[in-house]
Amino acid sequence: MPNPIPRLPGPAPQVHVDVNPQKVLLGLIGLIAFIGLFSSFYTVPTDSVAVVQRLGAYHDTAEPGLHFKLPFGIDTREIIPVRRQLKMEFGYATPGATNPYQASQEPEDEKSMVTGDLNAATVEWVVQYSISDPKEYLFDFEAPASTLRDMSEAVMREVVGDRTVDEVLTVGRQEAETSALERLQTIVHTLKMGLHIDQVQLLNVNPPSEVQSSFDEVNRAQQEKEQLIQQARGEYNKVVPRAKGEAEQKISAAQGYAAKRVNEAEGDAGRFIALLTEYKKAPEVTRKRIYLETMGEVLPDLPGKIILDDKAPQFLPMLQMQQKKLAPKPQPETTR
Repeated sequence: MPNPIPRLPGPAPQVHVDVNPQKVLLGLIGLIAFIGLFSSFYTVPTDSVAVVQRLGAYHDTAEPGLHFKLPFGIDTREIIPVRRQLKMEFGYATPGATNPYQASQEPEDEKSMVTGDLNAATVEWVVQYSISDPKEYLFDFEAPASTLRDMSEAVMREVVGDRTVDEVLTVGRQEAETSALERLQTIVHTLKMGLHIDQVQLLNVNPPSEVQSSFDEVNRAQQEKEQLIQQARGEYNKVVPRAKGEAEQKISAAQGYAAKRVNEAEGDAGRFIALLTEYKKAPEVTRKRIYLETMGEVLPDLPGKIILDDKAPQFLPMLQMQQKKLAPKPQPETTR
């Protein structure tokens, strides 16, 4: 190969680039304006509001929609989900939760409690809450979510510690939920945390696994007791009203019979008094009228009759004559 031509020593060639300072300045200004304009608009979701801070101090609360703010960190905004119901889980953890304060890292420790009668119980519960005042939530209290979680556990341990294990497991669950809700609401309102407690709900409340079978037997016995009580009440409600109805019916029948007998007796007494009055006025006439009326009632009931005249000279043999048999007179019914 031929040898390369040696380069003679000397100064290197210079490249001249023309830079326009005015264009560079305009470019920087345009870039800064674009960045500022791009960062000046923000959107607030429908379930939230934005708390706007200007130079670190509270400035305004923006409702859902598109809004403008001063760029370059002069205005900053914090999205607060005020229209969303949040929850905290105690004693268990739902996978996939987005709220870092929703569940604890050690749920087994927080659900182990001691009741008022010194029995152990495992309690799982949930606290549902919402952010009522975004300004108080951000500025008036430090770490409200973590504080609410600690207060919820403390309140529930106090509520469970004031009751027996039977009350916590059975009849006292609703009352314990109400008491815990009222205490949490009072604390949150007093500390001005910007939160509102919507509900406190007990989920799984069980005795320790070592005595679970014994508690199950007790619960079954109580359920059987309640079932028998309900059956007895059903029989009572079925038999007692029927007996009362029959008693009232018999009382009414007796009262009616008594009124009938009294009215009949008063009528007979009145008739005899009237008859006595007439008898005193005309004894002979009254005596004959009574006799005739009595015979008029008695004679038609006799099956065969022979009427004799005391002045007849002789008795005609008419005994062999067939007489028409009278139909039996119906007897009046007797009310017992």
